[in-house]
Amino acid sequence: MEQIDTAGAGWRGSRDGWLEAGYQALIEKGVDAVKIMPLARQLNLSRTSFYWFFEDREALLAALLDGWQARTTEPLIAATRQYAESQAEAMLNVIGCFLSRDSFDARLEFAVRSWALQDAGVAARVAAADAARLEALCGLLQLWGHDPAEADVRARTVYLVQIGYISMQSDEDIATRLARVPTYVRIYTGTLPEPREIARFNARFRDSGAA
Repeated sequence: MEQIDTAGAGWRGSRDGWLEAGYQALIEKGVDAVKIMPLARQLNLSRTSFYWFFEDREALLAALLDGWQARTTEPLIAATRQYAESQAEAMLNVIGCFLSRDSFDARLEFAVRSWALQDAGVAARVAAADAARLEALCGLLQLWGHDPAEADVRARTVYLVQIGYISMQSDEDIATRLARVPTYVRIYTGTLPEPREIARFNARFRDSGAA
């Protein structure tokens, strides 16, 4: 989520300021750290100012889940529909979504999946997101000629590998990750990217803030 400058936001702060503080607490310490009084102290605001923006703590948690949806599921689905001249390039679009901090918030994904382990409602929402993401990946693969059964397995291979990177908190450096991308694309789609396709892809991430 975007860093919010709360200085001068008024004696109540701002909704974005409270959300940002909640986001930072969630990704750094987990959902149990997302509590009104600690956030108020952090923001140097009164506890009562929170209630100008949220009905209660549950409303803040719901807003954080909405933010997770916007920072993970929505960009991934959009990546499966992005223009591509080849099947390999289409898969590079998907991999690129996962690699970029600007499109897929891996820290928030990890925090929400951890939260889901202790909250059945959040677990249901994560399961729904998983289903929507897999459906989008299956649709992409079927668009490029894979039959439904094969598209399902390939989509699961793509998705479980990428979520595995997040769940295991892999510290694989970007150079190593990029070197493996062409082989991943071949495994996921059955085709290798053209040299020009992988060159364009690598140029996007080699010197960027990739995850």
